[in-house]
Amino acid sequence: QVQLVESGGGLVQPGGSLRLSCAASGFTFSSYRMSWVRQAPGKGLEWVSDIANDGGRIYYADSVKGRFTISRDNAKNTLYLQMNSLKPEDTAVYYCVRGIGAGGFGSWGQGTQVTVSS
Repeated sequence: QVQLVESGGGLVQPGGSLRLSCAASGFTFSSYRMSWVRQAPGKGLEWVSDIANDGGRIYYADSVKGRFTISRDNAKNTLYLQMNSLKPEDTAVYYCVRGIGAGGFGSWGQGTQVTVSS
């Protein structure tokens, strides 16, 4: 079955960096668009970034553009999110999501907590 396991979250000070990873299994990772989606405390889901199956097309939400970098290693079945210049408003649970169709979200990981605070 499809499994997406996020890791790398934690507590970081404003201006710091974190790198999230998502280990995928149970499907052909290289065939799917992948996304990062986050949910801040008491708020709805917010799409963060997309990467095409071959890494050729990448998109970011305006709120993270220039600070976050999405990447993937299809040989390792792993998705990454490098987060730099973190702000308190980046505090959220970050989910790795397998894409479905044109822009849709299919399978979700369990999420990893990122807390940006001094």
